[in-house]
Amino acid sequence: MPESAAPDPAGPSTARLVGVDLARALAVFGMYAVHLGPAPTSVSGFGGWLLGLAEGRASALFATLAGFSLMLIAGRLEPKTGLAGRQARARIVIRAVILFAMGAVLAMTDAGTVVILAYYGVYFLLALPLLRLRARTLAIIAAVLAVLTPLAKFGLSALVSGPIEETVKAYDPLKRLNDVGVLDILLTGLYPAITWMTFVVAGMALGRLDLGSEAVQRRLAAVGAALITFGYGLPWLLTKFFDGLREAAEQPWGRGAEKAGSADAEFLAGGGKFMAEGGPKGMDGSGWGLLLARPHSSSTFDLIGSVGIAIVVVVGATVLLTRLSWLRRLLTPVIAVGTMSLTLYVGHFLVGGQIGALGKGQGAGNNAAMVLFGFIIGATVFAWLWSRFFRRGPLEHLLHVATKAAKFVR
Repeated sequence: MPESAAPDPAGPSTARLVGVDLARALAVFGMYAVHLGPAPTSVSGFGGWLLGLAEGRASALFATLAGFSLMLIAGRLEPKTGLAGRQARARIVIRAVILFAMGAVLAMTDAGTVVILAYYGVYFLLALPLLRLRARTLAIIAAVLAVLTPLAKFGLSALVSGPIEETVKAYDPLKRLNDVGVLDILLTGLYPAITWMTFVVAGMALGRLDLGSEAVQRRLAAVGAALITFGYGLPWLLTKFFDGLREAAEQPWGRGAEKAGSADAEFLAGGGKFMAEGGPKGMDGSGWGLLLARPHSSSTFDLIGSVGIAIVVVVGATVLLTRLSWLRRLLTPVIAVGTMSLTLYVGHFLVGGQIGALGKGQGAGNNAAMVLFGFIIGATVFAWLWSRFFRRGPLEHLLHVATKAAKFVR
């Protein structure tokens, strides 16, 4: 899980990075909305729009911030080299192993396959060869991944489906242990590494930029807005010209679409295989989904649009907190949420599972909204009180202690 903005002698002041903690807090609340809140289709007006925005984009923001956090470890503006670089890579490997193990354990609870932590462990390991690259190079790699990996995923998913997929699952110990196997993590799951590394690498590129620079802020704001416009605008425009695409776009998708077909029901259950199986009912594996920007669809447009949203959120939060000191003081409790996102992410699964709240907000009703607000308020109060006495959240502290072993790397 992303690390809080911590002092880095190689980068700008910590004050410049508080906006990242605020963005991370918004991602936490977005994940709460997806797992605990009502379905977007059951809420009208601005509330329904916000709930719909959280679908897929909250987890994409998390993944982008995870890439940013890798740079907090590996060196912000200048990559660490020599002994410092080796120890930084060791810290990342230790984190990857711990997060993978935590994700595997959580996947055996009521949270099931929607837990992203095991995926994070793989993301971190895949990112190791990229730690010393510059922002421009990382941005180019992210762009290439956004264009090519959806096509690769679509083709590979079709190739391994059927007997091959069943054979792999039959001999995969992870799949038998918690229903999140190697094939899910790499290709067919809800957060497949093949496409979601786009978010991680984009976040790494952000991490190598000086977010305190007004020139950088202006350029990033423009890039983010352009990516959002392209990622969501072009698919909408294409539906006006292609009947097959328009029919695919009209098919229900995500929470609240239970009646649309088994693929949607599986998505609601956290299976995350709907693209590998042809998407929602009516697409039949035709590939039209690659030209849409639906959340968790792993299409190029979804990846581009979600990266754009992540950039705008990070830059917007940074600018607001840098220029409005009163707002930073006012949002101190919310910022605290971002400093212990791992604790609060794991906590909402454990608490939500205990009270039977996970996945219960898929329909309409005030109860789901009350549960959502209760978790948001509870998390904010807990984080604020804890941060008054401790520097790190409970799980963040344990993770920090575990990574101290990296000091023995020579």
